[in-house]
Amino acid sequence: MKSRKLSRTRRRATILTAAAASVVAGAALLPSWSAGASAPAEPEVDAQTKATFQRLADAVFTDRTNALVDKPRKGKKPLIDGFSGEVALSSGAARTEDGAVDQLGDRKDGLARLGEKYSAASTSVTLNHTSVKGRKAVVQVTETTTLTYEKVRGDEPGTTGFEAHHELTFKADRDGNWRLTDIRESEDGGLAINQTATPSVAAATKAKAGNTTPSAPRAATTRPAPSNPKNFTASGYDYKAMAAYAEKYWSNYNPAYPNFNGQGAGGDCTNFVSQSLKAGGWKHVPGYVYDYTRWFGTADIQSHSFVGVNEWSWFAQNSKRTTSLANVYQMDVGDVLQVDFDKDGSKDHTMIVTYRSRQGVPYLTYHSTNTYRRSVASIIASYPNAAYYAYRT
Repeated sequence: MKSRKLSRTRRRATILTAAAASVVAGAALLPSWSAGASAPAEPEVDAQTKATFQRLADAVFTDRTNALVDKPRKGKKPLIDGFSGEVALSSGAARTEDGAVDQLGDRKDGLARLGEKYSAASTSVTLNHTSVKGRKAVVQVTETTTLTYEKVRGDEPGTTGFEAHHELTFKADRDGNWRLTDIRESEDGGLAINQTATPSVAAATKAKAGNTTPSAPRAATTRPAPSNPKNFTASGYDYKAMAAYAEKYWSNYNPAYPNFNGQGAGGDCTNFVSQSLKAGGWKHVPGYVYDYTRWFGTADIQSHSFVGVNEWSWFAQNSKRTTSLANVYQMDVGDVLQVDFDKDGSKDHTMIVTYRSRQGVPYLTYHSTNTYRRSVASIIASYPNAAYYAYRT
């Protein structure tokens, strides 16, 4: 007797039908929560969550600032340790902040060896904008910090301060809890005293082949510096007016000029210094905006030498309005300091001296990051491998 056999077509149809039934049966046995687990609902960012974002940012930057104070709060845990649950730091960000605080503690010790200490500090953070897309929130904040100089030698200024803008990235986990994963500076410069990241630098600006742009010599950063007192009357410039202008507009920008902060290529630093020099008597030299031998700046038009770091240096030397100083500690009120952070031959930042102590320490005021009376010792302690260029105006 022959065994029964299905035809090839019929056998295939039977197998497919059985497989389909199996899939349906299996789906019916799956727990109802599995579909929700694979696609969790997107978390909401309400007013309370935004407020917690702001408080966490405040804690991060306050911890950084407190690391610089000579006698920090004893027995107190870092403020960021008080955040958990719905909003907190990610494990990676927490490690980064621990490293930053340690690095700032080393900076504090280095400044103490140079004779500079801070007796108190205050930091506050304002939330400017929150952008949410899916499970990612990007938060823009402004940090305002003031540090009080400890009277080590007795003639330090009262305070130094800065205003910095940061971008914080939060990501939500499967439970809808937000974790701070990244912090970056959202403006050009990145020169706040409690920052540890390397400052951003613009693409190198080189002189065109065949021209005669002067090259400034580097200034030493050692102390004590050879004596080189400034004659405040020989040039006819009003150096007190330069300092007064800079200290008036260091955080509240003069609306009579454009603001280049966040525009790339070094931000507003040189534009701000040029305004200060103009307030003290530097006169316009009209002409073509690209000609480094010209210098002018108004609300409507500015020469490259008015707003560009390297172009300003070329004009300042070519015009004989400045002479180079051998050491940064020789600078006095109205003098200018430039920095090449990566030593690529192209200068990256411009600052002006608005105070000098009797002990021979110049204090700098600048834009990008907006800063008031930061000592040259602090600048050098933060960026010991940079190249410095000091100009007597």
